[in-house]
Amino acid sequence: MSDLHKEVNFEGEICDHLAANGWLYAANDAAGYDRARALFSADVLAWVQDTQPKAWEALVKNHGAQAADVLLDRLRDSLNQRGTLDVLRHGIELLGLRQPLMLAQFKPALAMNPDILVKYAANRLRVVRQLRYSLHNENALDLGLFLNGIPVATSELKTNFTQSVEDAID
Repeated sequence: MSDLHKEVNFEGEICDHLAANGWLYAANDAAGYDRARALFSADVLAWVQDTQPKAWEALVKNHGAQAADVLLDRLRDSLNQRGTLDVLRHGIELLGLRQPLMLAQFKPALAMNPDILVKYAANRLRVVRQLRYSLHNENALDLGLFLNGIPVATSELKTNFTQSVEDAID
């Protein structure tokens, strides 16, 4: 069988296409994935620091060197309790902040508010190949898709030549 029909090449094609269209991607991105929190922590922190610098300053003032851990732990707890979509829509509350910390900016219906447009453009979309998701084994998902460090989708790729839909589900 030709190498063109192998799963790894399909992964590469998808990642290269996404990277060419504004997504963040590097071959070693999987090393940046925080398995314990199930987040791409660097993107969470970059999003908050870039889009809400005053809130980040308040977190650092209140929590010092632990600010990142406090934020990431609170985010993980909120995702577990409320779900991904609710957290993306409404953000998370943290002690010391007057308003919720937003974790995404959806596209505005009208382009009238330049601040919202800047935040929307700052969204960090990332694709990660061979995402090792468990603390207990080395199993990997073919692709993980993230919005500002929060996982929103996974993809398990299969070829028609050697695998079936049932293999992907399993």
